[in-house]
Amino acid sequence: MFAWHGKMLVVDLTAGKVRTETIPEETLHAWLGGRGLGVHLMREFAGLDPFDERIPLYFSVGPLCGTAAPTSSRMSVVSRSPLTRTIFDSSVGGAFPLKLKQAGFDAVTITGRARDPVYLEISGGRAVLKEASWLWGQGCIEAQKHLQTDGEVACIGPAGERLVKLANIMVGSANSVGRGGMGAVMGAKNLKAIVVDGSQKPAIADKALFQKAFDDIMRLLRASPVVMGELGMTEFGTCALVDIVEQRRMAPTENFRKTWYPQAHLYSGPALKKAFGMKKDGCAVCPIQCKKTTTCGKPIPEYETLSHFGALNANPDAESIIRANILCNNMGLDTISTAATIAAYGEARGEFLISDDILDMVRKIAYRQGEGDQLAEGSKRYCASIGKPGLSMSVKGLEMPAYDPRGSYGMALAYGTSNRGACHLRAYPISQEILRKPVATDRFSFDGKARLIKVSEDTNAIVDSLSVCKFAFLGASIEEYAQLLAGATGVPFTGQGLMKTGEEIIGFEREYNRLNGFNEQDDLLPERFFTEDGSSGEGIEVPRVDRKRYLEEMDRYYRIRGKGHGASSR
Repeated sequence: MFAWHGKMLVVDLTAGKVRTETIPEETLHAWLGGRGLGVHLMREFAGLDPFDERIPLYFSVGPLCGTAAPTSSRMSVVSRSPLTRTIFDSSVGGAFPLKLKQAGFDAVTITGRARDPVYLEISGGRAVLKEASWLWGQGCIEAQKHLQTDGEVACIGPAGERLVKLANIMVGSANSVGRGGMGAVMGAKNLKAIVVDGSQKPAIADKALFQKAFDDIMRLLRASPVVMGELGMTEFGTCALVDIVEQRRMAPTENFRKTWYPQAHLYSGPALKKAFGMKKDGCAVCPIQCKKTTTCGKPIPEYETLSHFGALNANPDAESIIRANILCNNMGLDTISTAATIAAYGEARGEFLISDDILDMVRKIAYRQGEGDQLAEGSKRYCASIGKPGLSMSVKGLEMPAYDPRGSYGMALAYGTSNRGACHLRAYPISQEILRKPVATDRFSFDGKARLIKVSEDTNAIVDSLSVCKFAFLGASIEEYAQLLAGATGVPFTGQGLMKTGEEIIGFEREYNRLNGFNEQDDLLPERFFTEDGSSGEGIEVPRVDRKRYLEEMDRYYRIRGKGHGASSR
């Protein structure tokens, strides 16, 4: 078999046993890996509670992982979210996915619950469970220091141990399985960490075809100003988006009450580079190197973290934002949902937290102390518990990221249709509406957005199943990666064929959610966006979202998707 190993490590924590299973070749050809494989394997588990010990937690790499394919050291973690109760996948990069593939596995399946805390060590095609009581209670930074001599580490922090529904899984020091509370699923299983190492390289079927596709992709990445331009991802990382989104007057401010924050320039990419220095960093085999650190080696936050611990909480203090990011990483918390939940708390009390007060609340959430215990349930449950459900800026219980839907109607629709809740990465219409790639569209119009979102969702389902980075698709396309995949596997994949697979992945995710009680009402935005205008100015009008047009385009989306995707239940 080329590209894949055809092996899955199966871990039963209740029994304390591990074994290796063969993944049928036809399954890999049909679902590829990453998100697609994980979603396929979740078919048998609809209806189980996210904390039921029978619910699986999948770590799945793609067929290109372990090769020289650009941005291919990624994996998807798939389960059911305790925060949203939807099917959930989260894509993450770093060196861990590469080492998992080199250890000889395409996926790891974890079920059960260990009696006492354990960690899983995988090396050279073998695996063993080890006692981890001595690690329990440690932050992710300390735990990784203890384990990293044996390989690459994915671990949870105090938040995951306490089943905080915002808990993430930290992969290395700066990458995270960020959204949906996957860290809480891991914590419910009493699994503190996974350590992987290996050196087994997958075989390439057609080296000439692979090399040609590789060269085409690299040429397109170098030609993209968004990716490798002087103000692009390679130079500033996602920090470059701070100024862009602010200039479009669509930066969520004060819990989405406003769409413009006049002090955002204090934590923009150029401002951070001037104040703290900026060094390039990134995932294995990635030419983009979008991760950034200060000259002292501290991770510089991604755009979403900067904006949410900044504008969303009316906090202009760049240093406190960097500290909040490091603290969330150590506690094992999703920065987007944590900052958004704190913002909802701030609006509810009539005063937003800033600087050190934000850091104190992050700790309280992680340890479920005082008011932090309520916030640890996420903004939807917290706001409902205080009788103010309208203050939760979420869809399906997942807090919105840092693009106000009043400034991007494609994003408004994408937040609603996303199978995992309000997410910018399911379709990422910011590419077309703001970055103007590959084709510019009118951001204040719903015309054509249903089809755009459908195609983008299908594409990104494939990107996550190949387990490559979405940033690569700001330069390259599914066609080049289909050729790369064909060269790696020897299977005649085409762009059109992959898009059909993406459509099937989306269809199953929506069916999984339907079986768990979700319907078209769960695809609506919070009421605020239909009743309150954004922050107009400088010649840009930011009106409220037209409810009638939103619902019309949502119906059109359902019709394009076909039977069973919501249209029949209206």
